[in-house]
Amino acid sequence: MPVKPGVYWPNWVPRVGCPKLVAMMVKSRLLFFSFCGLMFGSQVAVAQRFVNLLPGKDLSGWVKRGGNASYAMDGNELVGSCVLNTPNSFLCSERTYSDFILEYDFKVDPKLNSGVQIRSECFDQKTQITWRGKTIDIPAKRVHGYQIEIDPEPTRDRWWTAGLYDEGQRDWLFPGSLGGDGKAFTEAGRKLFKQGDWNHIRVEAIGASIKTWLNGKACVDVQDSFVTRGFIGLQVHGIGNDKTKEGAQVRFRNMRIADMTPKDNTVTREEAAAGWKLLWDGKTSSGWRGAKLETFPAKGWEISDGVLTVLSSGGAESAGGGDIVTVKNYRQFELTVDFKITEGANSGIKYFTQTNLDPITTTGQKATTGSAIGLEFQILDDEKHPDAKLGRDGDRTVGSLYDLIPAVKSKRTNPVGAWNTARILVQGSHVEHWLNGIKVLEYERGSAAYRDLVAESKYKSIPGFGEWPEGHILLQEHGDRVSFKNVKIREIKP
Repeated sequence: MPVKPGVYWPNWVPRVGCPKLVAMMVKSRLLFFSFCGLMFGSQVAVAQRFVNLLPGKDLSGWVKRGGNASYAMDGNELVGSCVLNTPNSFLCSERTYSDFILEYDFKVDPKLNSGVQIRSECFDQKTQITWRGKTIDIPAKRVHGYQIEIDPEPTRDRWWTAGLYDEGQRDWLFPGSLGGDGKAFTEAGRKLFKQGDWNHIRVEAIGASIKTWLNGKACVDVQDSFVTRGFIGLQVHGIGNDKTKEGAQVRFRNMRIADMTPKDNTVTREEAAAGWKLLWDGKTSSGWRGAKLETFPAKGWEISDGVLTVLSSGGAESAGGGDIVTVKNYRQFELTVDFKITEGANSGIKYFTQTNLDPITTTGQKATTGSAIGLEFQILDDEKHPDAKLGRDGDRTVGSLYDLIPAVKSKRTNPVGAWNTARILVQGSHVEHWLNGIKVLEYERGSAAYRDLVAESKYKSIPGFGEWPEGHILLQEHGDRVSFKNVKIREIKP
């Protein structure tokens, strides 16, 4: 509450009266203003979380992709200029971002369309993605992903600046497939947009939530987890052979970003509201036990500095400390786990795990020792571990449904020693595997296609494999050092 002189803290000191009273009042006011200083200091600390995002004069930290538009710094402004007969151009940050707040000013030629990419990607190979049953082809080297639109063209009379577009993939999201009324958005945008002047954009991308503001007015508020991490990209739109637009410019200034990625092994307020919980608390073995034990393994696993690590024991499966499983069983859920491998490492995240079943060999024969039975999100060093070349069509590589379905070749894997994020979604019979924000496979448990895959796998001798109504979550011990953190789960009601 603001201080109003003469109301909450009188703006005077009595000329006469008790000296002790005067001293007490002065001391109280000093304490109050010290408190105010702490408050303002904390606001400054929050403000300091923002860092300048624009490059220096040499454009270091950024790379141009797509077309051949020109980019240059002009004082504290980044200028993108149109070039004839070239496709959309993007100046892209080398660094990728997940959760963040992004703010920037822009000024654009009225003849141009432009935008700012967030959480975007550019693959070296042609790839395919599936969304709502539709297959989308993405050419090699094509920048694609969320775009915060700059859309002021009076001739089109659309005015969808600060709307959410999916460049190269799903087209307009808001207004569009994720909601919003196009006519109402146009009416609001026409009033908000400052033609020929500087405009201000704010973007909040936190988890699945994406929100935008144009000149202080809220525009977009959607939930979409199609991609959760990627680069920032500044677009100069292609103009074809339109010489009236040659050299037209879009300018950016005061571009700053605050990394809002939550601290390790915590659940944010937004996550908690959405039903997320920690599956591992980051400190103890609470909620976990050995797959073949009533307690947590006495050896083979280490908890240190917020990281859960299975130790190296020579590469054999479950020959050291053994697998660990959740005490609780789960039916429908969304699970995320950060993992980090060492060179040549093998591990996995299993779900619907049945600890009462006997382990089997790589050929499906009963084994005396080995990992507990369940569906597996494979964790592997694809470059150095021989399993990557076994199985069928790469179905034992990282992100794959082990020995059943290979992850897409366009998957993005961070290098050995860096953290990767696995996401497993189980909703009814539908299951999805995601790796570093990209969906790498999906399938239907119990379908004819699924059962055909099981019949050709090492699991063919296990009745009803993977179709159990519930099971444990498992972290595998395969004799190699692998680390885990940020193990979170959101249970989904049937």
